[in-house]
Amino acid sequence: MDRLTGASMMRAQRRRKLRSATMLGVVVSFVAGTLTAQAALDPAVAAAGPGLSVDLSAARHAISPDIYGMNGADPAFAAEIGLPVARWGGNASTRYNFKNHTYNTGSDWYFENIVAGPDNTVEAFVKTNRDRGIKQVVTVPMSGWVAKDSPAQHPFACGFPASRFPAQDGFDQWDAGCGNGRLNNANLTGAVPEDTSIPVDASFDGEMVSHLVSQFGAAARGGVSIYELDNEPVLWNATHRDVHPEAVSYDELGSKSTATAAAIKAADPSAAVLGPSGWGYCEWVASGVDGCAPGADAAAHGGLNLSQWFLKNMKDYSDAHGGKRMLNYFDQHYYPQINGGKDPESNAWRLRSTRSLWDPTYVEESWIGPTGVNAPPLQFIRKMKEWVAQYYPGTKTAITEYNWGALDDINGALAQADVLGIFGREGLDLATIWGEPQPTQPGAYAFRMYRNYDGAGSRFGDVSVSAASSDQGRLAVYGAQRSRDKALTLMVINKTGGELTSPLSIAGLHGNATAQRFTYSPADLNSIVRGDDLKVHQGRVNATYPANSITLLVLPGHRR
Repeated sequence: MDRLTGASMMRAQRRRKLRSATMLGVVVSFVAGTLTAQAALDPAVAAAGPGLSVDLSAARHAISPDIYGMNGADPAFAAEIGLPVARWGGNASTRYNFKNHTYNTGSDWYFENIVAGPDNTVEAFVKTNRDRGIKQVVTVPMSGWVAKDSPAQHPFACGFPASRFPAQDGFDQWDAGCGNGRLNNANLTGAVPEDTSIPVDASFDGEMVSHLVSQFGAAARGGVSIYELDNEPVLWNATHRDVHPEAVSYDELGSKSTATAAAIKAADPSAAVLGPSGWGYCEWVASGVDGCAPGADAAAHGGLNLSQWFLKNMKDYSDAHGGKRMLNYFDQHYYPQINGGKDPESNAWRLRSTRSLWDPTYVEESWIGPTGVNAPPLQFIRKMKEWVAQYYPGTKTAITEYNWGALDDINGALAQADVLGIFGREGLDLATIWGEPQPTQPGAYAFRMYRNYDGAGSRFGDVSVSAASSDQGRLAVYGAQRSRDKALTLMVINKTGGELTSPLSIAGLHGNATAQRFTYSPADLNSIVRGDDLKVHQGRVNATYPANSITLLVLPGHRR
């Protein structure tokens, strides 16, 4: 997307409060051997909700801690949630030159060369995150160009200078010499790459990795863990059209990716490689030459879509070079194609759209659905895993940019909590949100529910277990067990505007137990509330979940 993330992007944070729910107005009653808790101050009886079922012995697999990553975060918030991974990337990384600390903003801001400040260099990013124990993903440039030396102050070198293109639709208000590269709402042609940039090849990336190894050690010794093969390459002819006006083909992406991966591995054999980091649906399935659906370029490459061919090409290269793995993470960016509003219709759509990550019955409601390019159900994560299994087995899956929006609203928090639950259940290996929530926003509490629900660093479990709802669209549930203390953790998300009372059954849980309850809801958007414990009888309990809420049930110390 549109920024270079780093330590300078981090902001001050106000630490949250954690308080216990008052006992006033809570009525507890036993019904048919199970416990129901309901707010007595609300005269309305909660609606009957869908049944929830958990099986401690089924669908067990590890949840990667790296799914809770961010592209940038307030340092105090990062420490509070134990941020596991941070990414240094975005459009500006495509032309970042580590030798002069200069990058080009591309179409995001008048194609200007900017000298990174001391807190925003790649070295500063790595050091800051390494010192905090945060794994780093560092993007390396692959388009063939990086920024040349540039003045630190205006006037900057830029891709469409007024001296060469006097007529343009817009100019930087702080630098009239730099234009937006458009005239009459059409892209200008004829830019001279050397105005801003110098040509480089994969050897430059090898030098960059060697430089970081010399500064911080190899990945195996605490240095940069993962290197990303540029950022959204099929958009180069838009975001960096002053130096790369040509549409990206299968062959260009393939040859540059293998050469760059080989250079990275030569400089640090212990580092992982991640790619191709496509921008969204079109780049997921098609090259820049083909557009937004497989066409002639795909036909010339065995009829495979771009993702399939990319994986196969990386494996073929690996096989031809002694079997050395050249791609460790298959990465794509995912932005739901919703309108981004916060009106009731948009909010409902946002909550439904999380199903596009996994649900084989969910048909896209956006432009990529039946009224657009007739995409089948996306099942985004499942499809990524299916392609990996077929074309490059053993490759992990990642989504290094995503954002469901409305993180300043409870609706966005619900969607974010749902997404994190899906990431864990579906076995995604790494994720970093782009446009991270501010520490006091509801979206930040979605992360806290998984990473620090009690203010003492307690976390959602790290071993996923089977958890199902008879209506996931109304009341979603995700289950996991903590390896450390064997606690069972259940995240329940009420996506409706009313209270829901639902039965919960836990197969494999015998006798009586006590479930701790933590809730984030519109009743208090500044706190995660510790509610009254629930008594679980023979693996069964009824509980009421507030409207538009995230509830975590914790059953301490349970062993199968």
